[in-house]
Amino acid sequence: MIKAPEFAKISRIVPETPTVKTFYLEKELNGIPGQFVMLWLPGVDEKPFSVSQFGKQIAVSIQKKGKFTEKCFELKECDSIGVRGPFGKGFSIAGVKKAIVIGGGCGTAAVAGLPKMLKEQNIKFVSITGARTKEELFSQKNFQNFGELIECTDDGSFGKKGFVTEALKEMLAKEKFDCVMACGPEAMLLNVFKTCEANSTQCQLSLERFMKCGLGVCAQCVIDDQLVCKDGPVFNSEKMRKLSEFGKFARLKSGEKVELKEYYAWRQK
Repeated sequence: MIKAPEFAKISRIVPETPTVKTFYLEKELNGIPGQFVMLWLPGVDEKPFSVSQFGKQIAVSIQKKGKFTEKCFELKECDSIGVRGPFGKGFSIAGVKKAIVIGGGCGTAAVAGLPKMLKEQNIKFVSITGARTKEELFSQKNFQNFGELIECTDDGSFGKKGFVTEALKEMLAKEKFDCVMACGPEAMLLNVFKTCEANSTQCQLSLERFMKCGLGVCAQCVIDDQLVCKDGPVFNSEKMRKLSEFGKFARLKSGEKVELKEYYAWRQK
């Protein structure tokens, strides 16, 4: 049975970058970093978003890039929004003793809760976050407050110049880690996966596909024979090796399979 969305009041809105805001909602929700919720605006639409903070209130970071998110940006504190979830499989720390956490662009929101969880479980870790420019880096306090952080920008306007994958290669060349946990653009994740495979390091990657229901009913978010909303969004190395569409194809709202470049261009509309 699909539960109806429950309305939650917006207690705080924090501008993160020119195109990203974090909404703090008065809704107690327990979950695991990597899981997501469906947000609903009556008369507009319902969309999936990663949760950057679970607990007595939840935090959801939204990037302005389409009709639904534009309407979200019009919301003010004390307004309400419908929430369903949490859904999907999050990151697992079972057996992990030393990890690397990677967040690229808006994907940083999906891993923002990991540093706190790893710290509480006495797991050693290093975080790497990246964006195109200094202005597009966000959620940095979530990482700075709990451990070592390497910040990267494509243009070198802040921190280390270059991609997060370059910093990852340097880290793995110096030290041995049990697992790499990452979320970001799929081209980045593909490079993370290849780097981990080359270094015999396990990884867990959070993927993104178009979703309607969040429950595995509509099958819109299929990748090979897996449903991102139900079997993921976090997939481990063993599953990633079997995904032939990873880094290559995704499906539009119509169900048509297209190359990732076309899919992302459509998602920006």
